[in-house]
Amino acid sequence: QVQLVESGGGLVQPGGSLRLSCAASGFTVDYYAIGWFRQAPGKEREGVSCISASDGSTYYGDSVKGRFTISRDNAKNTVYLQMNNLNPEDTGVYYCARGSSYYCAEYQYWGQGTQVTVSS
Repeated sequence: QVQLVESGGGLVQPGGSLRLSCAASGFTVDYYAIGWFRQAPGKEREGVSCISASDGSTYYGDSVKGRFTISRDNAKNTVYLQMNNLNPEDTGVYYCARGSSYYCAEYQYWGQGTQVTVSS
């Protein structure tokens, strides 16, 4: 059974950092693309980042480039999202999702999400 469990969210001050984890089970993260998404209240879900399984290529949304870093630990079957220099616009529920293939395209399975709040 495919499962994705996010953790690491919380309340952080502007300029602070958080590292989100996406622990996978029922499959191995080096065979499928894993993406991070977020949704703020009243807004549509937004793609944040993705790491492909084909060659480990990484992709970032324009609003997080240079601040967020996605990585993968195959031994722990976990994907991370390191978030630095956070600002209030980064507030939202963050979800990880498993792609249907190696590539960052369609996503089949979703976690329950973890709340990130950036506020002073």
